[in-house]
Amino acid sequence: MSQIRLAMIGCGGNSGGHAQGLKRHPDVQIVATCDVNTQIADGYIDRNLPEVEPRPGAYDDIGKMLADVKPDAVLISTPHTLHFEQGMMALDAGCHVFMEKPMVTAAEDAYTIAEKVKQTGKVFVVGYNTPCSANFYYLREQIRNRTLGKLELVMGYINQDWLRGTMGAWRQNPRLSGGGQAYDSGAHLLNSLCWSVESNIDQVFALIDNCGAQVDINSSINIRFENNVMASIVISGNCPAPGGTFMVFIFDNGRIEIDGWGGGWIRVFEGNKHIEEPAITQEMSAGRSDYNFIDAILGRAEPRTNAENGIIQCELMDAIYESARTGMPTTPKR
Repeated sequence: MSQIRLAMIGCGGNSGGHAQGLKRHPDVQIVATCDVNTQIADGYIDRNLPEVEPRPGAYDDIGKMLADVKPDAVLISTPHTLHFEQGMMALDAGCHVFMEKPMVTAAEDAYTIAEKVKQTGKVFVVGYNTPCSANFYYLREQIRNRTLGKLELVMGYINQDWLRGTMGAWRQNPRLSGGGQAYDSGAHLLNSLCWSVESNIDQVFALIDNCGAQVDINSSINIRFENNVMASIVISGNCPAPGGTFMVFIFDNGRIEIDGWGGGWIRVFEGNKHIEEPAITQEMSAGRSDYNFIDAILGRAEPRTNAENGIIQCELMDAIYESARTGMPTTPKR
């Protein structure tokens, strides 16, 4: 394969960030874009890909795009509830798939996607922020190897001016978003949690406040994993204060504090001693998540995320919303 022929499904701002990076990748040729109408797709090309030759095709129908262009891979960055159908179409067409988080918005669909990925043998990556970072790779290795003892507790919070910032947008339309802040920006902490702990969910108790919106804005979530790790996550979507993201992983012989949004910083404590220079190397980083996707297709790296990660997140989200609805602890249905 000389270059991976990549199609972009969804032409919003998030997708534009991927296009800006991937057009510079020597092993990628962006061949098509697709959105609800061709004017949006053409405008996306003008903004993000004006120098790409030949000019990518602009489509308003995913099936036609897949049939006409026959891309090797697709990048899906669309409203959350559309991911399942679009991902299945791409896998059926023989494409590798990079899917922005959340993978899908129901655990049943997550299992279906995972089975399709297994059947096709295609590379499938979920666009989480932190797994490709060196700091989170280091954290997970400490958990796996029990370097600081047994992981017992995790705590985290994120705050964002999400309620006002997404007013009138699809993110506050449950028909398109599948949920609110906990499924959107807040999911970065939940993804980081599940990816690091590597265990199925045992029980969830959640409280949610919509703050007058149609979707959740504030959440307080308590989780017990099957490996007995307990976690408490607070997600605020109604706070304009900057810089609000933090996670701490507490072991029986130390703790690790870390940036739960992008893995940009880390503090490590062994026993009662602060480790000034933890053994974190550049090789632990997988670079950008979309570059990791390309490297995985070409056999140069293992994908840092996969459909199994999406299953755990979907089971967690289903349980969060069920617990909030009933006011009772909930166990994910499998």
